[in-house]
Amino acid sequence: MKVLIAEDEPLSRRLLETRLTSGGYQVVAAKNGAQAWEILESDDSPELAILDWMMPELDGPEICSRLRARESRSYVYVILLTARGRRTDVIAGLDSGADDYVTKPFDWEELESRLRTGTRILQLQSKLAGKQAELESALAHVRTLQGLLPICMHCKSIRDDSNTWHRLETYIERHSNALFTHSLCRKCLATHYPSYAQE
Repeated sequence: MKVLIAEDEPLSRRLLETRLTSGGYQVVAAKNGAQAWEILESDDSPELAILDWMMPELDGPEICSRLRARESRSYVYVILLTARGRRTDVIAGLDSGADDYVTKPFDWEELESRLRTGTRILQLQSKLAGKQAELESALAHVRTLQGLLPICMHCKSIRDDSNTWHRLETYIERHSNALFTHSLCRKCLATHYPSYAQE
């Protein structure tokens, strides 16, 4: 899983990069908010991001707000990393669009656990998107009959949009997944084949 680290402090950024790379993540690093936003706007942007709250040019909450304002791009799971630990700061960070919040100094195992949580959520979201695409594809192949259909009162033929008459079963088979097999009701059997009806 690719993860973005946006941290303006070089030593912290390098430590994060080294630890996460050893944990199996493909790490992309940014030294300020503007660079982080450029990476997140790229075609091959990471789906996980660890953003420092205070960064030059764009701060973490502003990047979160921009991410959540996008509609046509894939979701990015964001963890805000900051020394701010007051309740009001946590609320402000989450309200900006962050998915999680870790205060400095942080525990490495806790951060990695939160990243695993983000990875699980993204994987579930990907499966859900796949199921939605399958459903939309299936619905696109389903043809339904709806509206008013002119039908002859005597022979029961149906008139289509081009003013052509079709046998009822032929019309329905062409416009749905239904197939017909012919049989006789008791009334028609007695009317048209009385000798069989008596048996």
